[in-house]
Amino acid sequence: MSGEWAAVPLGEVITLQRGFDLPAQDRKLGKVPIVSSSGVSDYHSAVGVNGPGVVTGRCGTIGKVFLIKEDYWPLNTTLWVKDFHGNDPTFTSYLLRTVDFRSCSDKSSVPGVNRNDLHRIPVLRPPLAEQKAIAAVLGALDDKIELNRRMNATLEAMARALFQSWFVDFDPVRAKLDGRQPAGLDPATAALFPSALQKLPIGQTPKGWEVGRLDDVLVLQRGFDLPTPDRTNGKYPVMAASGLNGCHDKFMVRGPGVTTGRSGVLGKVFFVHGDFWPLNTSLWVKEFKCVSPAYAFQLIRGLDFEAFNAGSAVPTLNRNHVHNLPVVIPPKEIIDAFDLQVMPWMEKQKENENQSRTLAALRDSLIPKLLTGELSVGQLSVGSRRAHERTR
Repeated sequence: MSGEWAAVPLGEVITLQRGFDLPAQDRKLGKVPIVSSSGVSDYHSAVGVNGPGVVTGRCGTIGKVFLIKEDYWPLNTTLWVKDFHGNDPTFTSYLLRTVDFRSCSDKSSVPGVNRNDLHRIPVLRPPLAEQKAIAAVLGALDDKIELNRRMNATLEAMARALFQSWFVDFDPVRAKLDGRQPAGLDPATAALFPSALQKLPIGQTPKGWEVGRLDDVLVLQRGFDLPTPDRTNGKYPVMAASGLNGCHDKFMVRGPGVTTGRSGVLGKVFFVHGDFWPLNTSLWVKEFKCVSPAYAFQLIRGLDFEAFNAGSAVPTLNRNHVHNLPVVIPPKEIIDAFDLQVMPWMEKQKENENQSRTLAALRDSLIPKLLTGELSVGQLSVGSRRAHERTR
C-alpha cells in the first residue's frame, strides 16, 4: 500500500450535517429529489443542498449510503455531507459503505447514529488521484446497474402500455371502427381485431370477445409454508408478498409463474421466469386456463386489491373475492400476438437483472479491497488485461 495513504478520523475526510424538516403539507411538486434515510422518497420544488452530494441515514434506517448527483433536499432523518474537505464525493460515498454504523448507534428502539461518533471513526484516505481512480472503477459498475434499471423500467412501461392499448382501451378496434389502420400493427396482427364494439353490462367490449369471471381464465392458490430456519441458499426464488425473499434448494411450482401478496403487502405482482417457491403470504397462479403467464401478469396488475382487503390490522386478500371479478376474455390468437411482442422484452429484463446482480456482487467484493489498499486500481487493470488476453 502506498505510503501516501493516511489513517485519519472520518471527520477529516467529510463533515456530516443533519438534514432539514420538510412536512408533507409543505412540499410542492417539483423535480428536486427528497432523500430520506432509505433513499429518494419524494420530490420538491426547492433545493436544500447543491449536488453532487452524499447522504446516509441518521435515524430509522441506518447504514445505507446514497450518492445524489443533482441538487437535492436531505430530510431530517438523514446526515448529509456538508464539506468534502477537497475529497472526491463519489469516493467518499463508497468509503462510507465501509463504516460500521451500528457501532455509532444509540441502541434505542428506533435505530439512530450520532454524527460526532461517526466523525471519530478511523478510516484510510488515499491521495485525490487514487480516490478518483477508485471512484471511476466502482462508479462504472454502478452506472451500468443504473442503466439496466432504467432500461427495465422502460421495457416494463412498454409492456404495460401495450396491454392497456389492446385489452383495456381497445385501440386497434376503435381505429378500425373509424376506418383507420391500427397504429404500430402489421396487417396480420391488425386482422386479428374486430372492427366493431358490443355493449354489455360491464361496458363496451370488442365484438365477439367473451366476458367471464377471473377464475374462468386463471386460478389463484395460496402459497406454502417455509419457516426461515428451513430456508437454504439454493437457486430457486422464494416469493413473498413483497417479492423475492431469498432462495431455496427446492421448488414447489414450475415456472414461468405469477405471484401476488395474500397478506401483509397487497397490490404487488411478480413474474417469475423459472421454478420457484411461493410463500404462504402470497397467492400464485395455479392454472392458466386460457391466458398466458405474460398476459396474466398484466391482468392481475390492473386489479384493485384494496377493494378486496378481507383483513383488519393486517391487509389480507381473499382469493374467492378476486375470482369473482368480471373480465373480458380475448381470443387466444390475440393473446399469442401479445406474447410475441412482450416476451422478448421480459426476457431482456431478466437478463438485465441477472447482469446487475453479478455487477453488484463484484462491486461489493471490490469496495473493501480497494478502500483498504489491499488491491490497487493498477492491479485491477492488469488483471483485466490478462483475462482479456487469455480469451483472445
